[in-house]
Amino acid sequence: MSWAEVGQRWKLRLEQVDWYLCFGLLFLLLVLLGLSMGAWKLNLIVNDADALPIEAVAIRGERARTSDEEIQVALQDLMQRSFFSADVNQVQNALEALPWVYQASVRREWPAKLKVYLVEQQVVAHWNGDAWLNIHGQVFDAPQRADIGPLPLLAGPEGQSKVVLTAYRQVSELLKINGFKLDSLSLSPRHAWHGSLDNGIKLELGREDKMARIQRFINVYPTLAKQSKPVAKVDLRYDTGLAVGWENAQKESQ
Repeated sequence: MSWAEVGQRWKLRLEQVDWYLCFGLLFLLLVLLGLSMGAWKLNLIVNDADALPIEAVAIRGERARTSDEEIQVALQDLMQRSFFSADVNQVQNALEALPWVYQASVRREWPAKLKVYLVEQQVVAHWNGDAWLNIHGQVFDAPQRADIGPLPLLAGPEGQSKVVLTAYRQVSELLKINGFKLDSLSLSPRHAWHGSLDNGIKLELGREDKMARIQRFINVYPTLAKQSKPVAKVDLRYDTGLAVGWENAQKESQ
């Protein structure tokens, strides 16, 4: 085949090419390449803590037991990220891990601020000695504080905190309207209730009908109070009656 014939064949092939389609595909390829480069550069900027740093964290909500220093320590690693790359869920989790924080909500505010709203634990009782109980009956651990006033002592098996708190509120209200104050209430592993009043009287309530038994104690107490010896313990685990332990008798038996 001569060079003239080869050239003629290539000329025919080039004349058959759809140049509009070729240029269109080339243009599309250049556009996609440009978009990819732009996205890559934007990603670098968005994740660059120096280019888009978090400049401030605004804290809202009433705080009595969570200091600015605790918040700074909790967020110090997360604050090294950029405004867009910072994970607000991680910020929220870090704040909710603080001992006295019950709930935290976090959102971004353009151009470089995080807005945080904190809700602290509302403590209502001591739980099993060294833990706390909030108003929802949830157990949480936090350091002891001198600024918290006297609280009732509640105790019970694991997973029974809400049950014990509900029972405390019911029993305490009934005693309160009759002039008594309930200092402690506990539920044993065998689901028997034990209470203690602020005057030192211990109440054995058993496993059933605790409200009826509390009412029986209220009804009979005026008679007990007239006795010459102080009441130390009242066992109400009977269907109709009760047993009384006297303070002097208990001291003599010790």
